[in-house]
Amino acid sequence: MELNSKDKFTHLLFDIIESLIPLYSSNKLDAFANGNVAICIIDEDGFVRGKIWGNDKLTGRNFYKNAWVKASQVWITGMKTGEYEKRLYNAEFKEEDFGIGMPDLIGWEGGQPITIKDGTKLSVGFSGFRGINDLDIVLKAISIIEDN
Repeated sequence: MELNSKDKFTHLLFDIIESLIPLYSSNKLDAFANGNVAICIIDEDGFVRGKIWGNDKLTGRNFYKNAWVKASQVWITGMKTGEYEKRLYNAEFKEEDFGIGMPDLIGWEGGQPITIKDGTKLSVGFSGFRGINDLDIVLKAISIIEDN
């Protein structure tokens, strides 16, 4: 099976993230996941790609669920998770504008829209670290790819 360019990028991204997980896990504030983390990516065509790391399948499942909710909220709204909720609660738009009811909001950081160098837009959710590091590990991995 030949991989298309989106799949090649995704596999490379996953490999780099895997190499970064120990670095992030070494921070005692992010060690709670014990290396069990997950990512979900939704591209402009609605294709979903994901990966779960770690040896606890139940924890991985829960983190992937969070990653999917983050990615899908970004895919629908075009906004980072956390930012969307702030803007909604500040009445900058109505709940109905995006169709995501308040009980279904994720609220945590870790979901973000990404545009890579070739113009491809991705909605990415990552879960397993503190929200700021859920965002950072993805940005760092993409930076490594695009700087080479």
